[in-house]
Amino acid sequence: MTTAKLQWIIGAFIVVSVMLSCSKDSDTVDTEYPEIDLAWADAFPIQCSTIGRGETLVFRARFSDNVALGSYSLDIHHNFDHHTHTTEVNDCGLDPVKVPEKPLLYIKSFDIHGHPTAYEANLEIDVPGDVDPGDYHFMIRVTDREGWQTMNGLSIKVQ
Repeated sequence: MTTAKLQWIIGAFIVVSVMLSCSKDSDTVDTEYPEIDLAWADAFPIQCSTIGRGETLVFRARFSDNVALGSYSLDIHHNFDHHTHTTEVNDCGLDPVKVPEKPLLYIKSFDIHGHPTAYEANLEIDVPGDVDPGDYHFMIRVTDREGWQTMNGLSIKVQ
């Protein structure tokens, strides 16, 4: 066997060995959903909360993830047609079905900087005084850095 052929075989062996040893470690793959915690004294809103028109709602929730949080989003929209998102525990005693005239609509996303494993959201949301009172959904979504998302839908009242 020639020296050049031997060097080529050794080189090929080294390249294949390095490629096989660099496979992704399955223990480092994040497959867990982030969590939304509303079961603490200062959390708001919670299921069946009432929010006043013309007031400032202070959203407070805790988010956690096993690796790193990425963002959260809030969506407040009317439920005058009694639709569901299958995350509500109960309907809080729905008002009669009605056609919206000037419903509250709030949809925003927020980055969680630094990608921590725990984050406490504290956000003021002004509720206009002239929006339709009635049944609303308050949707909370948290997404981790890998893209896993958890959603929690609350039924609330605006009065």
